[in-house]
Amino acid sequence: MDGECGKVEKELLLDMKGIDKSFPEVHALRGVDFSVRKGEVHALMGENGAGKSTLIKVLTGIYEKDGGFITFRGRDISPRNPLEAQQAGISTIYQELNLVPFLPVYENIFVGREPITRLGIVKRDEMARRAYDVLGDMGIHIDVTEPLNSYSMAIQQMVAIARAITVNAKLVIMDEPTSSLDAKEVEVLFSVVRRLIRKNIAVVFISHRLDEVFEIAERVTVLKDGQLVGEFKVSELDQLTLVSHMIGREAKDMERKKFDYRYADAEQLAEMSDIRQGIRLSGIDIDIKKGEILGLAGLLGSGRTELAKILFGAEIPDDGEIIFMGRGLHLKAPKDAIDAGMGFCTEDRKIEGIIPHLSVKENITIAMLPQICRFGIVSGKKQDEIVRRFIERLDIKTPSPKQTLRNLSGGNQQKVLLSRWLCLNPKLIILDEPTRGIDVGTKAEIENLIQELSNAGISVLMISSEIAELERNCDRVAVMREGQKLGELTGIDISQNNIMELIARGRRKFSEEECV
Repeated sequence: MDGECGKVEKELLLDMKGIDKSFPEVHALRGVDFSVRKGEVHALMGENGAGKSTLIKVLTGIYEKDGGFITFRGRDISPRNPLEAQQAGISTIYQELNLVPFLPVYENIFVGREPITRLGIVKRDEMARRAYDVLGDMGIHIDVTEPLNSYSMAIQQMVAIARAITVNAKLVIMDEPTSSLDAKEVEVLFSVVRRLIRKNIAVVFISHRLDEVFEIAERVTVLKDGQLVGEFKVSELDQLTLVSHMIGREAKDMERKKFDYRYADAEQLAEMSDIRQGIRLSGIDIDIKKGEILGLAGLLGSGRTELAKILFGAEIPDDGEIIFMGRGLHLKAPKDAIDAGMGFCTEDRKIEGIIPHLSVKENITIAMLPQICRFGIVSGKKQDEIVRRFIERLDIKTPSPKQTLRNLSGGNQQKVLLSRWLCLNPKLIILDEPTRGIDVGTKAEIENLIQELSNAGISVLMISSEIAELERNCDRVAVMREGQKLGELTGIDISQNNIMELIARGRRKFSEEECV
């Protein structure tokens, strides 16, 4: 019996005991225990490198364990590949969905398992009907004959879940399922997760977003450095305690002391006036002072990223003026912004930021090659010195500067991307979702670095969907909605409540205008 609630404890579904896994020079898992009960959401937490991915890959047959036992649905299993794990009833939905975007929804659900006639003809009508049924049971009503990429990331996540259900999964593993979703899409995903739970399907939920863990999970298992820290009921934890377990030390409150706005009389670095772009931006005015951290808050589609890309020359406005360091800029490409003294860490670092197949060294120095070249030959000595300095300065965890960047954790990839721009000594750096998909320990490091940049006189334009992150770090926050700026908050007035109130006020205003 559960002593606190008086409920019967759910039946054990998965029991991993003493799991051990080593790679050359790395002991990734050291006798880890992990259990999941039927019909529960169990969060698996830990910093990057804690062993979460390795544990899941052992469970799903990607890696062969070196020691320990796995019991699933009452019998011992040792999957040798993902297909065997899937046949046992274990399905995984990865952060980067392994779907086929140009195929119809119904084909994505049944790809590799298409029903066929005795003559070998695919029963497409049956596939479509079954796809409608399974998505309908999840509360999702869409045209399954449309290509998958015609729908939002949230719907694509639902399709991945539907595929898991159709293989009769009893355990669904979700690896960072909300990293590309906005708040409304997360609500849709969570409603589907709750439907799975009601059907007695268990979910392993891996996420860096603590708020989501506390909303959806019943229990949480924490790993650190390949070892089990503990298993806890979410109802008996607070976020600060959970962070302490994850980083292995007492977590100080990350809230920084707020001061009155200090930049009212500071020198103006950049000014954007009456910026317009189709229906996405409707006459935006923004200014950035030297050394300040200006935040852009707003819901998905508010125009924050579009505005930042215009400032960096990645997009061209229909109208408006940009003044930087006292002179007008006519940006035709990012190179013009880089030459003027700007850097831009993009929202999607894997697609638009890093070059995954190149080394750490090459990724850091690629933007400054013209400065360390002579007669077309790169100075290896200068390149090595720059790379060494920034690996040390940002504490980039890599076995070697020659390490391929794709083999580093997300947090270390972000540090490499930051290094690329910092080595150019920018006057302004634009950070679009700088801590997305990064563990709490590295997130604190990135936030501390942002403060250091400000203290060194470098201006920061920071876009974040985490309002608490803007509250912690920004000197001033501009709130946007539907391509318009709703207002600004400064200093001690920056709070989650005030930001949300501005967004809500903008929503009411928009609705009234829409009704006229």
